[in-house]
Amino acid sequence: MNTQEIIAENALRLSRVNAPYDPYTGTEGVVPRTPIECEGIGTILCPTDLLNNYPEYKKGVSASQLQQFTYIRFRYDFEYFCAYCARVQDKETADIYPFILRYAQRKLLKVLEDQRRANQPIRVILLKARQWGGSTCTQIYMAWIQLFHRINWHSVICAHLKDAALNIKGMYTTMMQYFPEWIYGPLKMQPYEKTQNISYIKQIGCKITIGSAEAPDSVRSQNVMMAHISEAGVYPTTAKNNPTRLIRSVAGSILRIPYSIVVVESTANGTGNWFHTEWLKAERGKSDKYPLFVAWFEIEMYSSPLPMPEEEFIATLSDYEWQLWELGATLQAINWYRHKRMEYHNDDEMQAEFPSTAVEAFTHSGEIIFKQDLCEKLRKLCREPEWRGDIYSQTKFSVSAKALTQLALEQQHNGLFQIWAMPDTSTQVARRYIVSVDVGGRSAKADYSVITVLDRYWLIEGGVPEVVAEWRGHIDHDLLAWKAAQIATLYNNALLVIESNTLESKDNPDALTDDFILDQIASTYDNLYARQDPQRIREGLPPRWGFHTNRKTKQTLVDNMIAIVRTQGYIERNDLAINEMLTYERLQNGGYGATSGNHDDILMTRMIALYVSSDIEPPAIIDSHARIPRSRTIITEATI
Repeated sequence: MNTQEIIAENALRLSRVNAPYDPYTGTEGVVPRTPIECEGIGTILCPTDLLNNYPEYKKGVSASQLQQFTYIRFRYDFEYFCAYCARVQDKETADIYPFILRYAQRKLLKVLEDQRRANQPIRVILLKARQWGGSTCTQIYMAWIQLFHRINWHSVICAHLKDAALNIKGMYTTMMQYFPEWIYGPLKMQPYEKTQNISYIKQIGCKITIGSAEAPDSVRSQNVMMAHISEAGVYPTTAKNNPTRLIRSVAGSILRIPYSIVVVESTANGTGNWFHTEWLKAERGKSDKYPLFVAWFEIEMYSSPLPMPEEEFIATLSDYEWQLWELGATLQAINWYRHKRMEYHNDDEMQAEFPSTAVEAFTHSGEIIFKQDLCEKLRKLCREPEWRGDIYSQTKFSVSAKALTQLALEQQHNGLFQIWAMPDTSTQVARRYIVSVDVGGRSAKADYSVITVLDRYWLIEGGVPEVVAEWRGHIDHDLLAWKAAQIATLYNNALLVIESNTLESKDNPDALTDDFILDQIASTYDNLYARQDPQRIREGLPPRWGFHTNRKTKQTLVDNMIAIVRTQGYIERNDLAINEMLTYERLQNGGYGATSGNHDDILMTRMIALYVSSDIEPPAIIDSHARIPRSRTIITEATI
């Protein structure tokens, strides 16, 4: 676009944000509207749905019909209902004023109304940026459903803290205090059956339940049809409860029928948590919820007049400001952002407070190691596996050489072994596959054990390595080692790299036995990675098996992975690996690890495999006349 085209486009954007919105007349309303005449009022834009169901009003509304028409209009025109019936309290001044929807709130309303008018269950996940009234709009909308559309339509409000849930309920209480008495008489909430967290509105037969992540049992077993789940991003993860179980207990029993509602909303609180994962699922169409994000430049107050002619201002735009323009910001909004940015020490702080995109909103304020924008680029190639199940030998739980004979894949819906690309035997390639192992715990509450398969073939053609398979679960250490050897055998006798810390740890009660496991594997599997231990070599002892992670080697792994992520130096397939990158931080003791409540087991296998890949010779196609070792693997067609 040239300068004049940019100026014209900017005028168009300003006209959208600053359109003359009037909920009383219906001007710039969200739902489709048709003009009609109201005696004593003039022309209004009436919801078309109302006129389709009450065609007698198409010719106009007389003075004698006005009150009945107004009541009917409340049912079809949420924006008019808000302006006429709802009152909200200003947080700064404490003044009570009619609830006139802002531009961002109307954006949320359109999502809600599109689903309602299509007779669909209403499901939304809302990523909030600053305080633009998303919670207020959600709660008043749910009240509207109870007041004008459904009776005995119970709801629940659940927040991270009980006080936060009570504040949301307070919006409903304020609205009832000023609600027109000619409709239902005085509205009042009263305790239900002497309970402290359930209120009841007699005229409409509705119960409103209050709950929080502090006391998850308070919202279980409630017969509700609507749920407002607030600040889900900061729900705590504990041994007895986690956000997934809590949210399922609140929303899982809600029927998927018209007028049922589940709205999950939160400000971003880092990455890799339940809210971030659910948001990503929604963006990809893998969730039942519609993802809605409101950028800071869609909020009217974040705008400042230009200090110079538009042509001169356009000439001063930085690269990032041009990105804001491409996202849809006006020049006036960009000018506001430019001056607001001066209050912050760096771009991350500014973007966390005033995100322009969902990715920026999830930017973490801690010492996260891998940059989020680069991780999200890697995520673009993630996809569902082609196959899922497990690998077994003729004796399923063998811990001897028999474990590597007559291998078969058994397809399972929830199998621990997922494959994105089956082993390729069409071309004999030396040093093609690397299998890396991170050893976790045996119990379900322990860290996972992970086996990753890295395909290096594309290095031959100037490409990058690719993750092609992964096993993840809880298992005894000896079974894990043989499982890894099976997978390495399957993938053309791959180089098997087992992280040996847990097996050798003095804190491991089975250390002596576990350390011996690698010797057992080495006696049968001839492509096991051994670290070069100079002291042992000088003493005439063989190198130790496995990759040992200590402060020095951990730093090397991290430095290498930072460079790989920066250059997009490998292809990732698993979303969970990206999530672990986004929650991997520098610890207070100077080391590295996952943020509280998260894991790094998948990431560790990637870091080990990619480091070893960069430290050994590149793959090479074997001469067709060279001897090809006989494969020990048999894959039955019925199981693939």
